[in-house]
Amino acid sequence: MSDRRVFRAVVPGPPRPGAFGKVRAWWGGWPVGQFAFLAVVALFAALFVHNVLETMARIGILPGFGFLSNSANFEIGESPIAFRAGDTYLRAILAGLLNTLKVSLLGCLLATILGVAVGIAGLSRNLLLSGLVRWYIEITRNTPLLLQLFFWMGLAKALPAPRQAAALFGTVFLTNRGIYMPSLSLEGGVFGLPAALALAGTGAIALLLALRAARRLTGRTGLAAVILAVAAAFSLLLLSGARPVAEIPALSGFNIRGGLNLSPEFAALLTGLVVRFSALIAEIVRAGIQSVGTGQWEAARALGLHDGQIIRLVVLPQALRVITPLTTSSYLDLTKDSSLAVAIGFPDLVSIVNTTANTTGQSMEALIILIGTFLAINLSLSALMNAYNNRVALRGGTR
Repeated sequence: MSDRRVFRAVVPGPPRPGAFGKVRAWWGGWPVGQFAFLAVVALFAALFVHNVLETMARIGILPGFGFLSNSANFEIGESPIAFRAGDTYLRAILAGLLNTLKVSLLGCLLATILGVAVGIAGLSRNLLLSGLVRWYIEITRNTPLLLQLFFWMGLAKALPAPRQAAALFGTVFLTNRGIYMPSLSLEGGVFGLPAALALAGTGAIALLLALRAARRLTGRTGLAAVILAVAAAFSLLLLSGARPVAEIPALSGFNIRGGLNLSPEFAALLTGLVVRFSALIAEIVRAGIQSVGTGQWEAARALGLHDGQIIRLVVLPQALRVITPLTTSSYLDLTKDSSLAVAIGFPDLVSIVNTTANTTGQSMEALIILIGTFLAINLSLSALMNAYNNRVALRGGTR
C-alpha cells in the first residue's frame, strides 16, 4: 500500500513591520504637520512657564513645594486628625483630603443603597409609590446641586437649639449645632486596639479564603460565608481583650455631650450628595432592570419565585452589566462634586488648598496639588470599579 502525501500550499502572510514601520504606525499620518503642532504647543507651554516663574520672582515668591513644611496660621473647624494653628501646611492639606475622602466614600455608599431602593420602587405596580419616586427623581435631577446644598444648609441652621431639640427614639438629636447620634467604639485590650483589629481582620480574611476554597469544591456558600467571617472577626476581637463601648448622647447644660456628632456643614453636604446622586443611580438601576428580557421574569415565576427573589437572584445579577459602568461615572461625579463643600463652609480639600494658596501665594503649586490629588482619587476609584465590572462581565458572558 503506497503512502499518500498531501502537499499544502503555504501562502506567505504580510511582512512584519520593522522598527521604523512600528514608529510610523504609532505616529500616524502627516508626521511633519503633527511634529510642527507639538512644537508650537511646547513653545507656548515654555513661554507660559517662563512668565509664571518671572512673575513669582518679581513678587518674591520662590517656586516649589517647600512651603508645605511651613507653619499654617489658620484653624480647621472639623478635622479627622488632630490639627491646630502652627502645624504644617502638609498636615492641613492631609486633613482636608481625609474630609473629602470621608464624605465621598460615605456618599457613594449611601447613594448606592438609596438609589437601588428608589430604582426598584419606581418599577412598582403601585401607582402612588411609582409616582412619588418619579417626582423625587425629576425634582432632584433638574435642580442645581449647589442650590440643593444651600437648601440643606439652611434647613440645618433652622433646626432648634440643643436645649429645645426633641430626641428621636430617645437617642438622636437634630439641632442647629449638628446631628447627635449613638456611637460604637472599641477599646483595646492587652495588645492594644491596632493589634486587636489586625488580628480580627487577618482571621476574617483567612476564613473567607477557606470558605472560597470550599465553594470551589461544593459550589455552595453564600450568605453563610459573610456571617461566619463577621462572627470570626468579632470573636477574635473579644479574645484579644478589645471591648465594644456604646456611647449615647445626652443633654448636658447648654449642649449635648457624648455620641457621634455630625456638624451642620458635613450633614448638609452629605445629604445633598446622597439625595442628588441616589436619583441618578435610581434611573440607572431602573434602566438596568428593564434591560433584562421579560422571558427571564416569566421563567423565574414558573419556578415559583416571588418578585423579591426574582429581582435579587435573577434580574439584578444580569442587570449589573448595564448598571456598573454608569454607576462608576456617578461615583466619579460625586467625588468631584464634593468640592462644592467650599460654598457651605465645610473644610474639604478644595477649601484648605484654597486657603493655603491665599496665605502663601503659591497658587500654581496649590493647583497642581489639587489636580493631582483628585486625579489620583478618581483614577483609583475608576480602576476598582473597572475591575469589578470586568468580573461581572465575565460572569455574565457566554463561554
